[in-house]
Amino acid sequence: MLQSTSPVLRFETGSGLPLEAAFDAGRLTSDGGLPWVSEADRALGLCEALAGCIPEWRQRVVRHDLVTLVRQRVYQIVCGYEDQNDATTLRTDPLLKLVCGRRPESGDALASQPTLSRLENAVDRHAVEALARTLVEVYVRERGRLGVPARILVDLDGTDDPAHGEQEGVRYHGYYRQHMYHPLLVFDGDTGQLITAVLRPGNVHGSRFVVLVLRRLLRWLRAAWPDVALEIRADSGFAIPRLYAWCEANAVAYTIGLIPNAALEPLATSLLAEARRQSEAQGGAKVRLAGEDRYQAKTWPHLRRIIFKAEVLAKGPNTRFVVTARDDEPLALYDFYVDRGDAENRIKDFKNALAGDRLSDHRFWANAFRLLLHAAAFWLLDTLRCWLADTEAAAYQFDTLRLRLLKIGGRVRELADRVRLSLASSHPAEPLWLALAQRLTPPGE
Repeated sequence: MLQSTSPVLRFETGSGLPLEAAFDAGRLTSDGGLPWVSEADRALGLCEALAGCIPEWRQRVVRHDLVTLVRQRVYQIVCGYEDQNDATTLRTDPLLKLVCGRRPESGDALASQPTLSRLENAVDRHAVEALARTLVEVYVRERGRLGVPARILVDLDGTDDPAHGEQEGVRYHGYYRQHMYHPLLVFDGDTGQLITAVLRPGNVHGSRFVVLVLRRLLRWLRAAWPDVALEIRADSGFAIPRLYAWCEANAVAYTIGLIPNAALEPLATSLLAEARRQSEAQGGAKVRLAGEDRYQAKTWPHLRRIIFKAEVLAKGPNTRFVVTARDDEPLALYDFYVDRGDAENRIKDFKNALAGDRLSDHRFWANAFRLLLHAAAFWLLDTLRCWLADTEAAAYQFDTLRLRLLKIGGRVRELADRVRLSLASSHPAEPLWLALAQRLTPPGE
């Protein structure tokens, strides 16, 4: 269906011929890469698995089954349409219809915004917990394709989702100085895969619910791989005695940042003096040293290993502290801790490209569901990026990957025996399409 009004816009071109433009071309799509999103979904079994966790709230005959609704919502997020309102026009996009199981011309339109809104509000706490576990099951299956892991490194991080109104659970957070939600995101530190996402109220401490999440995660991971070792890495927002104690009781290694304070700073005094001496001897060059000590805070039942970094920079001295159960050499261990910064890049992908902070439903559990829908979109784009590991696209951020691979204008024609998608001949993404096609072609064909 065309837009209700399609005014003709006129541009001067300098070629002697004016340009007229109107939204009247009919069966075109601006997201020609959607078939690859569908291929990634099919390989993961993702949207179908998520749909199985959602209770059916409709009492009469339905036009859109749950799998179709989840696919429509997730695929729209992948393509950059995070608002439900976008379904008003996208529900007739011929290619989106096709990848959601409808014929592009003769098939019924997809769901409207009110239906997608009812979908998000159909879930409760139990459904959200089932959805989160399903995401973990997808992770376990895909991680297992690389072989049985000896160790799983879990990167924990919280992020801020600014409020879009008076939603349930929105609170003012003093550190971020805004009304917000405070989601917990859990990544595999070796593969970058998103293990799960948990929505939390806006005013909770960064470590809230982390032991509960890790307890369940450890049980599920060891059910799949009984001998797997679990290790966690996190910033100082997770530096709480309860987490250290749980890790030590469950043979879980940990490396967690500590906020510098008056009790910790003396540990690095002599090392910082040595860094200053070396810097002066080298004409003010940057010097970075690391050391260790045993330390017991008042709330700790015993001594723990502390790694500290002393660094002299042009802008002044810099000291950092880490508590750990690992036994690596101090500088190597601190570098291992710093590597957790890759999780922050993943969060940028999640928020910037996939609008993972667009949690604008009123109900808390509806927003928790929406967070997991965005997590599903993350999985689809991350899978495509992994499939392109041997190309330049392996280093793309999600917004670049979407622009290069998915945002391609195309004409969709429904023929008697097939559907034909004609893409822009001048688009530079053709090599990426060929690389994906080669990867998915069985040997010998």
